[in-house]
Amino acid sequence: MAKVTDEAILDETLVTKEGLKKLQNELEELKNVKRKEVAVRLKEAISYGDLSENSEYQEAKNEQAFIAGRILELEQMIKNAKIISDKKSDAKGKEIQIGSTVTIRNKTDGDDPISYTIVGSTEADPLEQKISNESPVGKAVLSKKKGDTVEVSTPAGIFKYEIIKVA
Repeated sequence: MAKVTDEAILDETLVTKEGLKKLQNELEELKNVKRKEVAVRLKEAISYGDLSENSEYQEAKNEQAFIAGRILELEQMIKNAKIISDKKSDAKGKEIQIGSTVTIRNKTDGDDPISYTIVGSTEADPLEQKISNESPVGKAVLSKKKGDTVEVSTPAGIFKYEIIKVA
C-alpha cells in the first residue's frame, strides 16, 4: 500500500470534472495553437535582423517563455488532478465539503443570502459564485452544517455568516 505524504496531498489539484476539462482544453490550446503562433512571430522577428534592439523579438521570446511555463504548470495540475464530487446531497445535516453548494447570510451587514459552490483554488471564480476552499469564507464553512454560524476574518474586518442551506 502506497504511503500518502503531506507533500503528495499538497500537490493535489482539486477540481470538478468540468474544471479538469477546462484545464485540458487550455493545455491543448497552448500546445497546438498559441505555441505555433509564437514560433511564427519569432521567425518573423528574427528576419528583421539585429536581435539586441528588436522589441518584436523580445516580446515574442517573453510570450514563448510564459507559454512554456504555463504548459508545464497545466501538465502538473492535470497529472495531480483529484476529481471532487459535484453531486448534490439531499441528506439533512450534511457537512459542507468541497463540491457543496452553500447558501449563507451575512449577519454582520444583514445582506441578502447568497449561494456559493466550494471548489478547489484552481476553479475559484467569485463572478460565477465559485469560491475556493482556501478562501476565508471557504475555510470557515468547510465541515459545518446548515444552521451553523461562522466568523470569518477578512481584510475588511470580522463578519458573521449563518449557513442557511447546504446542497
